[in-house]
Amino acid sequence: MNTPRRVLAGLALGAIAVGVLPTAASAGINRGDVVVTDKGALRGTTADGTRTFEGVPYAAAPVGDLRFRSPQPNAAWKGVRDANTPGGACAQPASMPVGVPTANEDCLYLNVTAPTRARDLPVIVWIHPADMMVGAGDIYGAERLAGDAVVVTINYRLGAMGFLTDPSLDSGSVNGSGGLGLEDQQAALRWVAGNIDAFGGDSGNVTLMGESGGGYGVCDHLASPASAGLFDRAIVESAPCGVGGGSRTRAEAIADSEAVVKAALAHQSCEGVTDAAACLRTVDAQTIVDAYGAWGSPRPVSGTPLLPLPVEEALRTGRFNRVPVLVGVNHDEANGMIGGAELRPDATPIPREGYRAAVEQYFVGEDPEPIMARYPLSDYGNSAGLALSTALTDRDWSLATYDTAQTLSKWTRTYMFELARQETPWFAGYPEPSFPVWSQHMAEIPYLLDMQVIPGVDFFEPLSAEQARLAERMIATWTRFAESGNPGWDRVREGDANVRSLKPGPWTETEFVRDHELAFWRSMA
Repeated sequence: MNTPRRVLAGLALGAIAVGVLPTAASAGINRGDVVVTDKGALRGTTADGTRTFEGVPYAAAPVGDLRFRSPQPNAAWKGVRDANTPGGACAQPASMPVGVPTANEDCLYLNVTAPTRARDLPVIVWIHPADMMVGAGDIYGAERLAGDAVVVTINYRLGAMGFLTDPSLDSGSVNGSGGLGLEDQQAALRWVAGNIDAFGGDSGNVTLMGESGGGYGVCDHLASPASAGLFDRAIVESAPCGVGGGSRTRAEAIADSEAVVKAALAHQSCEGVTDAAACLRTVDAQTIVDAYGAWGSPRPVSGTPLLPLPVEEALRTGRFNRVPVLVGVNHDEANGMIGGAELRPDATPIPREGYRAAVEQYFVGEDPEPIMARYPLSDYGNSAGLALSTALTDRDWSLATYDTAQTLSKWTRTYMFELARQETPWFAGYPEPSFPVWSQHMAEIPYLLDMQVIPGVDFFEPLSAEQARLAERMIATWTRFAESGNPGWDRVREGDANVRSLKPGPWTETEFVRDHELAFWRSMA
């Protein structure tokens, strides 16, 4: 016999009052700011029609003997746990401006943002960007995106703490070493499956969404059998994983990890100890972070139960979780990278006479003459930086994203977008480079999420009125896709990607192939 929902609510509130652990009957009840999960009751905060729950544990702290092991269940708690402060970010170096330098390891937390009267809404799980090296889920405020959806942002182990690969650590996971960051994300998705209904979400309608490193994470879930059934749609922004970049071989990962293992064995806390695994679990986290370095592109290892095939092979052969995919790229991805290089101390814009040398530097092994002829300085206001950025965007981002969409479309319903060339919010407080950055890498984020690396300080400049209107439309489109698996335009088909150009005014199909010189770059391959 089914127990009436109001009776379950009474049972749950009674359990909270006396400090009893939640039962199967009480878990999932929602009343006001208090929600009962499978581990205990949570009290969030309500403001402006939105409820937020921050610092929600989804796995045990991976510290001590749990370091470099698969995520384990966290303990239940009695009474009501306050969920109004984000959990600590995962250990990471000081490098990118989007990072939170720390040696903290107690970091497997997530955040839930939902409308106050949410019920059976689509769920969007955001995997944060920054190359799986730095960042945290709570940096990305989801109040706007959560207008008609329940949004979950997550932390996961980063850099060496999440992807260190060494034979001595293989017993820490049935998958071997090298993929714990991805396993963390899967643990968060299992938490969503078991608890999100209590927050007004529909656990049967979960969309994974990520940008850059987070987008590659979404691709990893597409390719991982262990993620099957944990999500129903995928949004991949600026992560052309169909041509590589989503995973690495075991040999590559071991080579990438050697400096960390060597540093651990040489550390004074491991003097006289020959067991590498014991050293790696004993040495302080900062030593591991420092030994790995400030810059890297860690990825999960393929050829394991977690990721049997390299991501690009899984997509090419159709051996992946076939859910609807929305994949996209920004029109001017590389502009921020090249423009940002001008802003480093003692740096200057690339001079006209330095164009050839810059092309040779960034297009190693290529004949610079045809590239310079296709992208002449005269077409770019004599700006070598702008010409170089355009060429890099076309080769490294536009072509690769187009091919990724075509690959996916052979096996599953796929849609493609491009954030059109336009003025977009620049990084607040930073000087601007010598040429326009337009729709650079990350430019779509302020239209969807409110980013604050430092609490209370906006990372991007405020949206203009026109940009705010575009943001509302983009959020509605992302939500529509999360709800139905269709963003509102034609799907990608062989030879016709139907790339929708996102900009103020009508959204039309862009001349993507011609605009980004794809035929030229294919001829250069």
